[in-house]
Amino acid sequence: MPTYLPLALLAARPGADTFSKMFAQTPFAGIHQLAWFDWAILIPYFTVLVILSVYGIHRYDIIRTYFKHRKKATQEPSPLRFEKLPPVTIQLPLYNERYVVERLIEEVIKMDYPKELLQIQVLDDSTDDTAPFAEALVERYRNMGNPIEYHHRANRHGFKAGALQEGLKSATGELVAVFDADFCPPTDFLMRTVHYFADPGVGVVQTRWSYLNKDYNFLTEVEAILLDGHFILEHGARSRAGYFFNFNGTAGILRIKMIDDAGGWQHDTLTEDSDLSYRAQLKGWRFVYLPGLDCPSELPVEIHGFQVQQSRWAKGLTQVAKKLLPAILKSSVSKRVKAEAFLHLTPNISYPLMIVVSALMLPVMIVRFYMGPWEMALIDLPLIAASFWSISAFYVIAQRELHPTGWKRSLLLLPMLMAVGVGLTIINTRAVLEALFGVETAFARTPKYAIGDRPMNLEVKKYRGRSGWLPYAEIAVGTYFLGMIGFAIETRNFFSIPFLALFVLGYYWAGFGTLYQEHQSRLQWLRQQKLAALRTA
Repeated sequence: MPTYLPLALLAARPGADTFSKMFAQTPFAGIHQLAWFDWAILIPYFTVLVILSVYGIHRYDIIRTYFKHRKKATQEPSPLRFEKLPPVTIQLPLYNERYVVERLIEEVIKMDYPKELLQIQVLDDSTDDTAPFAEALVERYRNMGNPIEYHHRANRHGFKAGALQEGLKSATGELVAVFDADFCPPTDFLMRTVHYFADPGVGVVQTRWSYLNKDYNFLTEVEAILLDGHFILEHGARSRAGYFFNFNGTAGILRIKMIDDAGGWQHDTLTEDSDLSYRAQLKGWRFVYLPGLDCPSELPVEIHGFQVQQSRWAKGLTQVAKKLLPAILKSSVSKRVKAEAFLHLTPNISYPLMIVVSALMLPVMIVRFYMGPWEMALIDLPLIAASFWSISAFYVIAQRELHPTGWKRSLLLLPMLMAVGVGLTIINTRAVLEALFGVETAFARTPKYAIGDRPMNLEVKKYRGRSGWLPYAEIAVGTYFLGMIGFAIETRNFFSIPFLALFVLGYYWAGFGTLYQEHQSRLQWLRQQKLAALRTA
């Protein structure tokens, strides 16, 4: 028995010899010897694990639904065709996008669509030199005969949602396509999407994201796997089964009449796309998903930039759940659609629950010190299968569906994928709690640098955010789990060590990795200051 077991726990237990005799009588005798203090720890611990397992089981259900409705994939090209093409507005929302705005505009003006039916709006909320640079680009391309116009707001009221809604006031199209600054839409994007709107009930056509810099580093590889799981299995299953699914805010095209009917773009959540999607589908509008049409985009290459993006999505989706779930549950849609909507909008509650599990894990290990292997197998294996194995199955199957010949590499990346998920726990917990308690924060953009698959000196790039206290908290929690590994070794609980190691890896990767990147940025800044001083000397 470890010498540092709490005295209260020692006093509440029988001696080791007594317990050995009792354990010899039944493989589950340890359960009968649990004191009230033990139950006070175990009950909330396993309650949280059961809740987490529900979301794990939901991943299995998404996989089942995907394969059950696999043959119902949206037919491409559209079986319906416009005799006369509708006018289309393309909106390009920007905020301080100096590195990618030129690439974006160059790709969009190549769009294969009659120019007399096309309007391109650059909706710029920039507060830096992006504004004059983008305005000059627009002027140049307009003088070349392109139907492009520049709109600049003096404030960021409503952030992206506000910019999109403002742009609709002068939109000339019946349909509006939206592309974020880091996207490079293919030239045939409009011709492959507009004909689905020949069906008057269709409100949105969403396409799949692909990635310009997937192979930049391990982080971008993992990010691609995470997003592929969403676009292949989640969108694939929900769209084919007739469930609600969301427009992703970019790489899609919407009917303006639908936007107006659903109440327009609203900025009381950080995920205005999901908010509008659910309001529109509650109104009866149908969404179409085209997995065969991909739109290349840029993935965040910095740890903190990725964390900020994910926390914004976590907070926004939780805000949408808080805002719309009462209306969804009271609506006339089927119970199955309601259940799927609930599970779709609330999965980020798992992050604060993981904090609870983390805090209780060491006391639980101490309490369960006397449990035998049969008890642990009976209780733990079903929860592990529901929670952890579902994650592995979900993302591996998505990669196999998307890359039939190259999916096996995803098996090697699974530990890193799990660790990256762990590294999001603290920042996403804060985001979810802010959403639940109504704490308003600004729209935190994800920095984009026009990065391809080659290494780039990011230390000289602006827009890099500061992480503050976050990496130190991550390192502290990682050290806590490292201490648990020591306890597991001392108590010969070797079965738990691989799982604990994933937590150590995830928290240390996020904490130390962020601090290293910020340290390199400071060194580069100091070098630039010295060079500037030498030039002026």
